[in-house]
Amino acid sequence: MTETQQKTNYPALYTLITVFFFWGFVAASNGILIPFCKTHFSLTNFESQLLGSSFFGAYFIGSLILYLASTFLKFDIINKIGYKNSIITGLVISIIGALIMIPSTNANSFSMMLLSLFIVALGFSLQQTAAQPFALALGSPSTGAHRLNLAGGLNSFGTTIGPIIVSYFLFGSLTSNIAPSPSNINTLYIILASVFALVAIIFIFSKLPSGKTDEDLENSPKATKSLVFMTLAILGIIALGNFTEVSKVILLVITIVAIIAILVTSNKMSIKNSEGWGAMKFPQLVYGMIAIFFYVGVEVTIDNNFGSLLKTPGYLTANGLAESEISKYISLYWGSLMIGRWMGAISVFNLKKTTKLIATFVVPFIAFVVIIISNNLKGTDMSDLYAYSICIIITIAAFIYANEKPVRLMITVSTLAIIAMVIGIFTTGIVSVYAFIAGGLFCSVMWPCIFSLATTGLGKFTSQGSAFLIMMILGGAIIPPFQGAIGDTNLGIHFSYIIAAICFVLLLVLTFLMTRSLKNQGIDLDQVESQTEPQVEI
Repeated sequence: MTETQQKTNYPALYTLITVFFFWGFVAASNGILIPFCKTHFSLTNFESQLLGSSFFGAYFIGSLILYLASTFLKFDIINKIGYKNSIITGLVISIIGALIMIPSTNANSFSMMLLSLFIVALGFSLQQTAAQPFALALGSPSTGAHRLNLAGGLNSFGTTIGPIIVSYFLFGSLTSNIAPSPSNINTLYIILASVFALVAIIFIFSKLPSGKTDEDLENSPKATKSLVFMTLAILGIIALGNFTEVSKVILLVITIVAIIAILVTSNKMSIKNSEGWGAMKFPQLVYGMIAIFFYVGVEVTIDNNFGSLLKTPGYLTANGLAESEISKYISLYWGSLMIGRWMGAISVFNLKKTTKLIATFVVPFIAFVVIIISNNLKGTDMSDLYAYSICIIITIAAFIYANEKPVRLMITVSTLAIIAMVIGIFTTGIVSVYAFIAGGLFCSVMWPCIFSLATTGLGKFTSQGSAFLIMMILGGAIIPPFQGAIGDTNLGIHFSYIIAAICFVLLLVLTFLMTRSLKNQGIDLDQVESQTEPQVEI
């Protein structure tokens, strides 16, 4: 069958994008679980952030295990068993994790809840690694971007309503006075496990292409040693923290510095002798790995620490918000990423210039209305967030100015994000809330921009480079507890958002470094198009 004759397998696509939805749903729900667990288990800000660490740390561990196993076996495991079986296996792993949540909540055990989330995310890691190429295989390559964009849009919708639904299961309603308990989560995770099982069964019995390929595995022993050394360094620092009284802030600084130093040193060594380094011999890829680390870290930390900030007396209200009142703000933060991604997706369609400009103004507000209505259906008063439209208009202006060029777009949104974080830090009330939530708008397009810049010019190492970038989702496991540890000091949780501002500054610097590396290789940046479709987002 030729490409023009190949039709999209819509039933399979709809099943696949349902899984995309739940990736976002579970990840964003941490913003509600974290402040709840902090209160229920009497945790510090640092300890409560371990929920996010267990979740996003699983992405790194899962990707690393898959990479090392493929290296040892001398073949790409996913290519060997196929995309379909890889996703089924990932779903089974996530089912196990979701079911472990039940005895965890019954035992009122925070450590078991961490284990449950880790296993769920371990399954997500495998699913996501296979899902993108699988979506491309479900129809004509010429419409592949449309399918990925549809999947990414549903992922963003999951991140938007996840906090609302989890809040309902925990508190009943925003006006409920019931005493929340971890056991309230049982029903939610039973439903999640059931849905994962249903999707797995559909995949098993569906007539889908296996997705098996015979592509050779790129052998990069030196890059492998570098990644293993980085992992051992992280584990060593964790062990140091368990057996000594060294400040958590200091340990986390050492961890971040160690990760950056190992990656940069690896690239410097590859310049002397590139053999065996694979994708790591390209400076733009290494800078991109560091950028993904800070991007995921800042995107997650803004949300994960937001609940504690909203509960702080004197920040938004005199006595601070109750846990049941937080969800609409968390929902709007993740909804802001949906707004930006829907806006970025406009370029996927071949629209006339005037139509495209109109869509650029209309689509983000359609997404905003979806967020408002989703919260209103739960009886939530959203009137104090209507003026957030101003932030959306600023983002629209940024998109028009960037004109779909990844470097200009990345520089623009990074700069706006820095300004937003500074405003959020040095103000209180609804202005500060708007500023921090706007971080979601500016983060929304960073992932595809970084991917586009980091993987340009890699040639046959593009696939390997993409795998290395995905590993750096590790930032979501390290940056949030770092901010939480700062929040536990005398500086307080509000000023701890200086960490988010610093992350955006580093992203701005890394954008210039990636740009310089590409220019040194004679690559015309005007020819680099931003990949507007979300690829393997949370």
